[in-house]
Amino acid sequence: MYPVRDKTEEILREAESCNPGPWGNHSRTAAHCAEKIAEYSGMDSEKAYVLGLLHDIGRKFGKRHLGHVSDGYSYMMSLGYDDVARICLTHSFNEKDIEGYVGKRDTTPEETELIQTGLAEIELDDYDKLIQLCDAISGAEGVMDIIDRMTDVKNRYGSYDQSKWNTNLGLKAYFEKRMGKDLYEVVDKANFRP
Repeated sequence: MYPVRDKTEEILREAESCNPGPWGNHSRTAAHCAEKIAEYSGMDSEKAYVLGLLHDIGRKFGKRHLGHVSDGYSYMMSLGYDDVARICLTHSFNEKDIEGYVGKRDTTPEETELIQTGLAEIELDDYDKLIQLCDAISGAEGVMDIIDRMTDVKNRYGSYDQSKWNTNLGLKAYFEKRMGKDLYEVVDKANFRP
């Protein structure tokens, strides 16, 4: 279950009014990328757009790091949008391992348990992988080179797990092979602005 595009955009606008910041345009860039990649990958581009737009919706509840994962998951579950809740949970964990999280651990023990239990129950599918890739190429100003984006995150947080780094590069290669096209060409890296 996920909302239609108009409702999705309304949810994001309302969330931005609660916690303004660059995360809103980052989410718009991720949605654009997800939609375009899905079109060339034989996936549902509307679903991909919605999942990309709402992957960081937990940021509505304030300036949290790992906490935005559990906040987003709980918020989307409360609205009955299970597919979006799943993406809120999986987008930061391309190896399904909470230890690979880049950023501060600011969750309560209950929130941490929710994330760990949820990840253990999920087998990552192509929508999970798609949003993980789009998260790794989406900046607030537009599409970024994946290496530049990961380096930016590493510089902001002081580290970036090498295994997570390699998995992101693997996701890029996976979707490029699936599309038969260059990733940056598909998402119009040179021109797209949120």
